Amino acid sequence: MKYGIIAGNGRFPVLALETARTQGDEVVVFAIKEEASPEVEALAAKCYWISLGELGKLIDGCKNEAISQIMMAGQVRHAKIFSNIRPDWRLAKVLLSLATKNTDSLIGGVQQVLLNEGIELVDSTLLLKPLLATAGAMSKRKPDSDERRDIEYGRKIANALASLDLGQSVAIADRACVALEAMEGTDAMLRRAASLVEGKRLTLVKASSRRRHLLFDVPVIGPVTIDTMIATGTTAVAVDAGRTLMLDREELQNKANAANIAIFGMEPE
Repeated sequence: MKYGIIAGNGRFPVLALETARTQGDEVVVFAIKEEASPEVEALAAKCYWISLGELGKLIDGCKNEAISQIMMAGQVRHAKIFSNIRPDWRLAKVLLSLATKNTDSLIGGVQQVLLNEGIELVDSTLLLKPLLATAGAMSKRKPDSDERRDIEYGRKIANALASLDLGQSVAIADRACVALEAMEGTDAMLRRAASLVEGKRLTLVKASSRRRHLLFDVPVIGPVTIDTMIATGTTAVAVDAGRTLMLDREELQNKANAANIAIFGMEPE
């Protein structure tokens, strides 16, 4: 099968490409210059380097390569999406048509332009289904009763936050919401939360239920998440089962177990 991947930063696109290679799939990468690792070029059947805002170049590349399905893999930092874009005429038309300038609206507009050109935006996790979080405990230690109460409360807050397209994560301490994620990302949010409640342990809750699809902005945790949790006194993390990618899963779980951190998959609502 031949796919296209729009590659952002992090391990997500690298793992997707490695999986595609083992499955014999041909993948053409459209690597975002401001975000993607040079590593993706070596793993791709072919690689086009494009800047944020070059929608026309993306479409032309897909047509040149006869690509009808493309997926987004990896993060593009939200702050860059709206501050660093130099749009070509195709993207400028999308931006001018937006009623609200948030990620959902922007990607939705781009998705429609791609569809009009015969290019379908498909599930970002298509090549990485085995890496999706499972329900229940995914670490040796299960959340204790206090952490479970924080998870239950935090999920309500995280879902409300996600429904506004502001972020995916919240930091909870003793059933109080300490910090909400916005454009800064989960790690920066946790560091801010730790500075506000010195000496108290934190619980991290990530939600994805604001949309039924996994076309973009899929929640991700990995070894770096655990490193940040250790540094900030965050003792448990809860994610949506079946809708969150566990990158470098073995290393992630080993680090969590060594630090006595609980990882928990929440059943879909």
